[in-house]
Amino acid sequence: MIPVRIAPSILSADFAQLGAEIEAVDAAGADFIHIDVMDGHFVPNLTIGPVVVRALRPHSRKTFDCHLMIAPADPYIEAFADAGADIISVHPEAGPHVHRTLQLIRSLGKSPGIVLNPATPIEAIDYVLDLVDLVLIMSVNPGFGGQSFIDSQLRKIEAAAERISRSGRQIALEVDGGITPETARRAISAGANVLVAGTAVFNGGRGNYAANIAALRG
Repeated sequence: MIPVRIAPSILSADFAQLGAEIEAVDAAGADFIHIDVMDGHFVPNLTIGPVVVRALRPHSRKTFDCHLMIAPADPYIEAFADAGADIISVHPEAGPHVHRTLQLIRSLGKSPGIVLNPATPIEAIDYVLDLVDLVLIMSVNPGFGGQSFIDSQLRKIEAAAERISRSGRQIALEVDGGITPETARRAISAGANVLVAGTAVFNGGRGNYAANIAALRG
């Protein structure tokens, strides 16, 4: 059984002190550093690009888990790989040939991930599961932090877990959106083994990060 890993989303960190914030959650027990990349087009928000990822890379040796909420994604894959991303996840809606996009990520020596929005059917992963190291189920509509968990996504997590089990491959099953200690337990019960959390990790300041991360592990 794959242990539960916690991926704090720096979207909820203090952007004036991002390097120090990443060091703090690293020391507090984070497994991944989740980096939300938004373009103001594919999702209604604008965050950071590869230059910032490169600047943050020296602050932690933990896995940089970059979720690209951008369209088109392909022109920027190499820049994020060069900047220090370890996992690069894309949405099937972000380009006409997601199969090719995932191959590109792998060719650059990075771990490819596929992301399903709440309304994206689970079948979207059926013909690319052999190409990915991570499946990310969005349990909120992407674009903003602090939203409430969408309960219907528990069925999708279960369906993804079943497909991953049948594949025989070690594929991480990540859930992002509205994660609290209570929804974390439900997501884990459905089969998730990586939890992205922003507010639930960064709430209360750096003195609380270790306890917040421990609470999500259950």
